[in-house]
Amino acid sequence: MSTSPGVGDAMPDIAMETPEGGSVKASDFVGQKLVVFFYPKDNTPGCTTEAKDFTALKSDFDKAGVALLGVSKDSAKKHQNFIAKHGLKTPLATDAEERGLSDALGIWTEKQMYGKTYMGMVRTTYLIGTDGKIAQVWNKVKVKGHAEEVLAAAKAL
Repeated sequence: MSTSPGVGDAMPDIAMETPEGGSVKASDFVGQKLVVFFYPKDNTPGCTTEAKDFTALKSDFDKAGVALLGVSKDSAKKHQNFIAKHGLKTPLATDAEERGLSDALGIWTEKQMYGKTYMGMVRTTYLIGTDGKIAQVWNKVKVKGHAEEVLAAAKAL
């Protein structure tokens, strides 16, 4: 098994569907900084808080020249509902069911809850530099204060 990309590696260039029906991939952002935050599921408490926190800081990310992208394996339709329900300003994308970006990064993995084993997303955030390379990774993110921490790191990059 190959190791997952980390700091200093190029972000895998795997296309994901946008809620509007288009597609987006890391190479679309070369020349600007990019924050990609992966979260388990739309409309769950932690994921909603995280998306709202990034939305609240979106103008600060914009001023710093940093693009934002939230990613889960939820469908484009679910993303549309999530955006509308919570007034999200952060662009979202749907990762492929199989062999998607989260698979390539090693963050779509086996998880356990209540004795059941299932596949799920590990809440992880990537900061990508203007060169398309991963500059920083936050693994197993704790939501409180995370968006602010990422903003500070992005400004410092």
